[in-house]
Amino acid sequence: MSVAALAAEGIVKRYGERAALDGVSLTLPPGQWVALLGPNGAGKSTLFALLTGLFAADAGSVHIAGHDMRRQPALALRELGVVYQQSALDLDLSVERNLRFHAALHGMPRAMTAERIAAALQRHGLTGDRGRAVRELSGGNRRKVELARALLHDPAVLLMDEPTVGLDPRSRHDLLDATAERVQQQQTAVLWATHLVEEAERAHRVLVLHRGRLLADGTPADVAAALGGGTLEQAFLRATAAAGRPAASPATPQSETQE
Repeated sequence: MSVAALAAEGIVKRYGERAALDGVSLTLPPGQWVALLGPNGAGKSTLFALLTGLFAADAGSVHIAGHDMRRQPALALRELGVVYQQSALDLDLSVERNLRFHAALHGMPRAMTAERIAAALQRHGLTGDRGRAVRELSGGNRRKVELARALLHDPAVLLMDEPTVGLDPRSRHDLLDATAERVQQQQTAVLWATHLVEEAERAHRVLVLHRGRLLADGTPADVAAALGGGTLEQAFLRATAAAGRPAASPATPQSETQE
């Protein structure tokens, strides 16, 4: 049996008396794109902070490509690529220097670094921008640089936390296509957090998270059926509202509130 790309079991995280995550478990096999769908405040960003080792869970475990995040953090993080909701690029450095800095952090040899940077820039149509400061790029091209950086060390798992926030429709479409291509060609497992149903419908599998608990897990069609039928959007809005909290509109991107 192959090792899961990502496995989280019984994750609990509390802030005082409030449970931001309450016994969340999920598994991603290699080559699967999973959408983590939830309204603002559902617990998505908290879950990502735990999966990346930024926070420690109060209970439960996280394994990345078989490595325990608590006991083997360096090995686990080596297999992880992340595109954060807020940009983590150095705006004053060039595109190439941002990528080289990331490669150095992962101990990549110079020859490999040069080869992968050239390939990534060509793949994303950024070859002509390699010497430009990141602050000079459009929002869509900055996201492409962040995706290229997250994948530069060839991780087993790619985490994307509301990656299309603030992007125009064309840039959003390009990012979704680039993610689908990566999953298909490199068998990278992707966990894509979003509150936009149309993005979740692109994934192989959907997890619906609300108030720190998973309400459903399956294909978009299966999740819609499990949550009462109709379209995925109708089922999602109905289920999250019934869980005691109005859902955010899936029509307009916005930043997730503090969880």
